[in-house]
Amino acid sequence: MPSTTGLAGLSVIVTGAGGGIGRATALKFAQEGARVVVVDLNEEGATATGKEIENQGGTGLVVVGDLSDQRVVDDLVGRTVLAFGGVDVLVNNAGIMDRMSALGETDDAEWERVIRINLTAPFLLTRAVLPYMLDVGRGSMVFTASEAALRGSAAGAAYTASKHGIVGLVKNLAVMYRKQGIRANAIAPGPTTTSIHVDARKDAHGPAVIREFMPANLGRKGSAEEQADAIVFLASDAASFVNGAVLPVDDGWAAV
Repeated sequence: MPSTTGLAGLSVIVTGAGGGIGRATALKFAQEGARVVVVDLNEEGATATGKEIENQGGTGLVVVGDLSDQRVVDDLVGRTVLAFGGVDVLVNNAGIMDRMSALGETDDAEWERVIRINLTAPFLLTRAVLPYMLDVGRGSMVFTASEAALRGSAAGAAYTASKHGIVGLVKNLAVMYRKQGIRANAIAPGPTTTSIHVDARKDAHGPAVIREFMPANLGRKGSAEEQADAIVFLASDAASFVNGAVLPVDDGWAAV
């Protein structure tokens, strides 16, 4: 049976695709017939994802670099357009956790690193991709937000602020560009099995407060593939009338 997603032949950029949700998403898009640009700071992980796509008969392009650097962003978009003729789908997935620090114990380095990677990098890449989507009058963007974008008890100050910022970007994009055929949505993952490590300071105030909320409210831990399924859905024709939405993928955590 042919795919009904409308993704076959489209060019898709997936950031953070060297592992976890990004890797599962890149593989899922490739299975749907999309041409996938695998982006990650981790060269080994990105290369492995790219090889897996090719081994499954798909088309992949691997780009390694720090997307908070405008030069890397420009290189990525330029290589994508050269290889595939444009950008049809952008998945802003790459991100890092903070140390669960409360605001009063968040130092400049933690704040600036988290905001730079989680919020500034998606802003830069989205801005660079927009002209190509506007030129053809269509495009879909999906961002990986977080439960921390919906509440104040799921992470530290820096991560929470960065993911609330992502939701703001998504909603603003949806309003600003819907008449130009561009959709922007986000998923808000709950606890998911990935390789992301949280280096929380054991005696800090933030982690102590968060521990009060977590055990009673969480459901089961999800898989990267379950998050990828939601991302691909939002990017696909099946979600053609979905714009500006933030979809919790969390076994009901957001409903608690």
